[in-house]
Amino acid sequence: MPRKGMRTLNWFSPKHSTTDSTSQFSSPSRFGFSPSRPSFSEAVIDRTLEMAEPMIMKWNPDTTTFAKVTSLFYENRGEANDFIKCVHNLQKAMHFHSTENSRSDNLVRAQSLMQIAMKRLQKEFYQILSINRAHLDPESISTVSSRTSTVSIISDFDVEDDDDRVIGGESVSVVEDFSNIVMADLRLIAECMISSGYAKECLTIYKVIRKSIIDEGIYRLGVEKLSSSQVHKMDWEVVDMRIKDWLNAVDVAMKTLFNGERILCDHVFASDDAIRESCFTEISKDGAMILFSFPENVAKYSKKLPEKVFRLLDMYTAIAEHLPEIEAIFSFDSESAIRSQAVTSLVKLGECIRTALVEFETALQKESSKTTVAGGGIHPLTIDAMNYIILLADYSNVLSDILAEAPPPAKASLPESFFGIVDSDASPAPAISRRFAWLILLLLCKLDGKAKQYKDVSLAYLFLANNLQYVVVKVRSSNLKYLLGENWISKQEGKIKQFVSNNDRLGWGHVIESLPQEPNATMTPQQVKEIFKKFNSSFEQAHRKQSVCVVPNSKLRDSLKVSIARKILPVYREFYNTHKHMMHVIKFSPEDIGHYLSDLFFGPIESGSSSTVESSPSRTIPSRLR
Repeated sequence: MPRKGMRTLNWFSPKHSTTDSTSQFSSPSRFGFSPSRPSFSEAVIDRTLEMAEPMIMKWNPDTTTFAKVTSLFYENRGEANDFIKCVHNLQKAMHFHSTENSRSDNLVRAQSLMQIAMKRLQKEFYQILSINRAHLDPESISTVSSRTSTVSIISDFDVEDDDDRVIGGESVSVVEDFSNIVMADLRLIAECMISSGYAKECLTIYKVIRKSIIDEGIYRLGVEKLSSSQVHKMDWEVVDMRIKDWLNAVDVAMKTLFNGERILCDHVFASDDAIRESCFTEISKDGAMILFSFPENVAKYSKKLPEKVFRLLDMYTAIAEHLPEIEAIFSFDSESAIRSQAVTSLVKLGECIRTALVEFETALQKESSKTTVAGGGIHPLTIDAMNYIILLADYSNVLSDILAEAPPPAKASLPESFFGIVDSDASPAPAISRRFAWLILLLLCKLDGKAKQYKDVSLAYLFLANNLQYVVVKVRSSNLKYLLGENWISKQEGKIKQFVSNNDRLGWGHVIESLPQEPNATMTPQQVKEIFKKFNSSFEQAHRKQSVCVVPNSKLRDSLKVSIARKILPVYREFYNTHKHMMHVIKFSPEDIGHYLSDLFFGPIESGSSSTVESSPSRTIPSRLR
């Protein structure tokens, strides 16, 4: 049914193109109009002005207090849509009439009404953007599933009343998200102003308000515009705090702030790609450049702080993870500088990280401390290096990309057996695995050199067993387990057993040799006496040396004690039981030997066992062996 009062204007509905209307009515003589009578176009604009003027003047903000303080879209949504329709019809009638009489008084009058209407819509556009900041905040907007599925514009302005208003194919009653309604209003006004030639006025309002939201959002997230020289002058503690703020900011900015603004901008200016691009670029460029330039400035600053590499890795990871979003949100040609800045920061961070790793390798190779660790315990270098390497392993995915252009030494320089990982032409190990195997190899080679500083060779082997055990335990309990593999771990555990065996042989060999090969063989009292005497002396000497040793790892400690006890106790017990009648030459019972052995490898009480990295109970050396 045609709407009341609009029956004669059905052909000017936006559903009909201006071109069709103009071609159909460009010749009034076809309808029998005489030259002395008003032309058809004059009749059309007269009728359009008659209907549009009361509506437009009612909402002229310069003529009535009501229009000045009241919002058209909040007062009466049906009337707001009628207002938009009047403006569209007026614009079409003006265009139609101008093709025949560009100097008509009616055309001047229509232009005046159009200016008043645009002033009204400017006011409405500003009010909707300002008053509804809560409904248009990026977090609310970003909940829309995608930019392509946002609420569509009111279809063809075919709205009879409030209840019939259509948004995205559904009535307002089923659209629960008020943000969508506000977005639809903005789009309605924007398209009306743009089609009427007032795009500049519309965009000026939008850019000022929405840019302030992005700039304020970036500032509230703790990101400020800083030059590399400003960052360089800051203490690391301050830089570190700003990096933490940035890591949180980049996540919120990409998922919420810029994403929400892109969705809103795409929706409001969906009718014009050029306007959409220009608008979003101007709104977002400053904030995005501030956000993505900060990591580059930190990378320049951190060249002298390689120990801060993990903060750089955090930032590298954040940019790398958000890169698809960066490319999607800032996809316009005019935003290439933003994409380029993000990539530049990524590259600079990668360079700084590679430099830091090279410096770490160099520091390992140049470490030259001569102090031995008391009791053959864990060397501080082992602890520090493994802590560093374990943390690096947590970033193995990004390090694979960063180190792609900086591979470890070629196979020809060191055989595969030195690395300890499975690596063949048929089944090559990942470059990142070879890199970590190389770092640990550097550490183990350095430890081999430090073991030579011990005058007691058995203690040197204990030192190697302790430190390699520490390395293996750390590998098993970290991401290194997956990078190096079970083959690597098995090979190192085999080396630990060799070190333990060498320690037993060198530290307790003379004790074992002091016992007869046939402990229950017939002997003279003098022979028995000499054997007990030799055993007592050897055992006391070995126990005295081994009692200052420390084995922090409880599993390795128990393994050492069991290994020694199995080589001494069975033979000694059998010899003791055979000749226990000679009590005057017996100093240790088998039970005494067991107790003394069980008390080993906790280190001397007075040393404090500073190198011990696992808690161990305090033990007292038996008084008779002191």
